Amino acid sequence: MHLQLVPWLTAATLCVTLTGICSSSTLSTVSDADRIVSLPGQPKVCFSQYAGYITVHKKQQRDLFYYFAEAEADPRSKPLVLWLNGGPGCSSVGIGAFSEHGPFKPSGDVLRKNDYSWNKEANMLYLESPAGVGFSYSVNNSYYISVDDKMTAKDNLAFLRNWFKKFPEYKNRDLFITGESYAGHYVPQLAKLIVQSKLFNLKGIAIGNPLLEYNTDFNSRAEFLWSHGLISDATYKSFNTICNFSQIIRQRWSDALTPGCSHVLSEALREISNFVDGYDVTLDVCLSTVSSQSAVLNKPQETEKIDVCVPEETVKYLNRKEVQEALHARLVGISRWTTCSSVLKYEMQNLETPTVPILGELVKSGIHVLVYSGDQDAAIPFIGTRTIVNKLAKQLGLNTTVPYSVWFEERQVAGWTQVYGDKLSYATIRGASHEAPFSQPERSLVLFSSFLGGGPLPEGLLSESAVRNNHINITWS
Repeated sequence: MHLQLVPWLTAATLCVTLTGICSSSTLSTVSDADRIVSLPGQPKVCFSQYAGYITVHKKQQRDLFYYFAEAEADPRSKPLVLWLNGGPGCSSVGIGAFSEHGPFKPSGDVLRKNDYSWNKEANMLYLESPAGVGFSYSVNNSYYISVDDKMTAKDNLAFLRNWFKKFPEYKNRDLFITGESYAGHYVPQLAKLIVQSKLFNLKGIAIGNPLLEYNTDFNSRAEFLWSHGLISDATYKSFNTICNFSQIIRQRWSDALTPGCSHVLSEALREISNFVDGYDVTLDVCLSTVSSQSAVLNKPQETEKIDVCVPEETVKYLNRKEVQEALHARLVGISRWTTCSSVLKYEMQNLETPTVPILGELVKSGIHVLVYSGDQDAAIPFIGTRTIVNKLAKQLGLNTTVPYSVWFEERQVAGWTQVYGDKLSYATIRGASHEAPFSQPERSLVLFSSFLGGGPLPEGLLSESAVRNNHINITWS
């Protein structure tokens, strides 16, 4: 699904496959009820899959839905990674698992194998949070009226506590928490609670195109659009002198655009047109990416549903009765599964609460923090994110240990990176969108693998002589 411009502004067992022998773990009988025998239309695989519910509040009957894919090979030696999508209010199962870096992607009536699935490197746990998102629910509907970051973090911690009771084999495993977009709030806040509770073996967090600091993140949009030729010099000046993006978004939440802000927005829309995708300005519109989570950042909760484009493959797949039965999922209080919640009323004022100080606390406590950006995203542009990370490093008194430089995926530049001290790092993914693993799956997998391993990103394989011999023109002067 791709959005039009207007919304984004606002005892190991063995199995044999055709490729040889692979292994998957056999977990305790406690988790047997959640084991997925096979998803409709999926190819044969060796790894185990699980899905179901974890209760986070018995009195309100609040249950969070998860999908868990063990590592493709040797899951006992691999870490556990929790993935959270943003919104706020969008699905980690529908976006992260089935559209970005899960083991399969829907294609018509079948699932096709994702060659760049993150469960090649880790045991992947996808959580639909908070309740009201995807298949997660609360029987007490009053819960949905006003959900905030504090409530979400508390429920996510409760989820992990109880999930580990069902999967005790993973309780002492190295744990990493990852996510994107509004997970710039979800991930640090959950990580902070884990550090305070000293419950789990948290090693690091990674957040992509995250909302970290409201004004800096949103106001970097104007420079990004201008530098990419999408708006004129005059409109760029207007964003800097009359009304900036943070003001526009704030006013749109209250449905009260001032004349000045309305004029600036109208001019920007006219110049950009309705045929450029704000979540990847290099892509044509209506390509198969998942962007709806991002638009929630720009719209009040009471506005009409976001108009999205093709494809609807994931939505169609997850709404098939046989698929829901295979996933042990149920619809409670809703008639259809949706990518982003239609019942949850999130406290949007939380967007203005910076999470950068929490990142600093995590670094000080010894948690590895990776912040990365798909560099073609105009929703949360790398310009603002890079500025925020640089400022944080200075505040923490961290010296640059790896200067700003390119990193590679095979023989091509995959992005740029900078490392501060030994716990804070930043990277861009070249040519990637807001949902970087969707648009640049190979490069994203390389970044993910390096993050888990705690090693540097790959350096280039081409020597100067190889460049000359291959007649590659890299002249800049």
